[in-house]
Amino acid sequence: MTQTIAVLGGTGNEGPGLALRWAKSGQYNVIIGSRQAEKGQRVAAELNERLGQNLITGMANEDAAAAAELCILTVPYKAQGPTLTGLKELLQGKILVDVTVPLAPPKVSHVNVPAGGSAGLEAQAILGDDVRVVSAFQNVGAAHLAEDDSHIDCDVLVCGDDKEAKAEAIALAEAAGMRGIDAGPLKNGVVVEGLTSILIGINIRHKSKGAGIKITGI
Repeated sequence: MTQTIAVLGGTGNEGPGLALRWAKSGQYNVIIGSRQAEKGQRVAAELNERLGQNLITGMANEDAAAAAELCILTVPYKAQGPTLTGLKELLQGKILVDVTVPLAPPKVSHVNVPAGGSAGLEAQAILGDDVRVVSAFQNVGAAHLAEDDSHIDCDVLVCGDDKEAKAEAIALAEAAGMRGIDAGPLKNGVVVEGLTSILIGINIRHKSKGAGIKITGI
C-alpha cells in the first residue's frame, strides 16, 4: 500500500519542491497542506501541471495532517509553534519530519540557537512523546529542489531519537534524489539547523544560490 505523506505549510519555499520530487518518485501519495485550502489546491494544481498528471492534492493543513501517515513541516520558524500547537492532536501517533530552521532576521547568516535548544527539540516538546519527531532537509536549497534534474548533489543529515522514524526520513531523502545520513539523536539537530545559516552566508559571499553539505569517507 502506498504511503500518504503531507507537506504541512507546503506552499512556501521548500515545500513545493519536496512535494514535486516525492510525487515524481511514484513512491508516495502526496498532499500539500496550507493554512487556506484554496492556496494548497492552487499550488498542487501548478505542480500537477509540471508533472503532466494529477499526483498531488491540496488541502488545509488540518485535513492534510489527518489524511497522512507521515507529515513533513516546512514553515518559517515564527510559524512553527502556532502551526504545531494547532495540529497537535491530529499528529499523535505519527512521524513528523521537521524542516524548520530557527533563523533570526535580518541576520539570517548568523547561527541562532532557540530557547528550546533547537527547532526540532521545540517541536518535540510541543507535540509530546507520542509523536516521533525527526529533524531533516534543512541544508538543501529550495532552488535545487525546484530543478527538474532528479539528482541533487547534497546529503541530508537526519537527526531523531527513533530509528524507524529516521529510516523513513532517509527513504524520503532518497526518493527526492539525495542521500540521507543518520546524524544521531534529535538534540544533534542544533548543529544541522545552524549549518543552514552558515550556508546562507557562503551563498551571499560567493554569489551562489545553493551551497550544500556532502559527507565524505562513507
